Amino acid sequence: MTDKLLFDVTDKIATITFNNPEKLNAFTTEMLVAYRERLEECRTREDVWAIIVTGAGRGFCSGGDTGRMGADTPPTPAEIKSGLWDLVQLISLKMTEIDKPIIAAVNGVAVGAGMDMSLHADLRIAAESARFAETYVRVGLVPGNGGAWFLPRLIGMPRALEMLWSADFVDAQKALEYGLVNKVVPDDKLMEETRTYVEKLVNSSPISVRLIKRTMKAGLNMDLRSSLDMVSSHMVLARSSEDHKEAIAAWREKRPGNYKNR
Repeated sequence: MTDKLLFDVTDKIATITFNNPEKLNAFTTEMLVAYRERLEECRTREDVWAIIVTGAGRGFCSGGDTGRMGADTPPTPAEIKSGLWDLVQLISLKMTEIDKPIIAAVNGVAVGAGMDMSLHADLRIAAESARFAETYVRVGLVPGNGGAWFLPRLIGMPRALEMLWSADFVDAQKALEYGLVNKVVPDDKLMEETRTYVEKLVNSSPISVRLIKRTMKAGLNMDLRSSLDMVSSHMVLARSSEDHKEAIAAWREKRPGNYKNR
């Protein structure tokens, strides 16, 4: 396991930290492999109820290593394809398999594929110094890490095209205005504020939290009738659970719930 990715689980919250600060957390092959493995671990671990993703140092993530771009011996077409499909894009797909809450705590810059890493999360809490840019056009490329799929679904097609075509930076306040981030906090309060928010989630019924996410994500690709049919089945699971009974008891007794994730 690489030291370029840090991992911690405390009080049902997993924190994954990109740890390549001297390069603003540009990701390496080893980082991507480790990240995917940790995400899968979070998906299956019973003691992980929510996930925080952040970056060490002055940046969230500056994307991939551009060292080979323009080289005398560039990668072959097959290498370019497999480098995306068999490595980078597996992260995007893995994120869609996780129905636990994923929150990105965005510090400093989130650029190109690094910005796309933040888009994979369910919500984004940004430090005041956070800056976002989709910079692919500057190097004659297309967004290969899911940006062209996630971004218009978050902020709408016109603004997404504006960001992708201009490659201009968007600061934290503008990102909040766009709906790209959910909250902006002082730099020195980023992790504290993010963890406080996530603690509220892990102190709620996990079955309810996870089924709400599953319902909303699947509903984006369904008609209304299909979505209602799906949620009626989810309601059976929720109302039959021990956590539902505990939630009702906690509400009536005006106390925190003691949930077991079943």
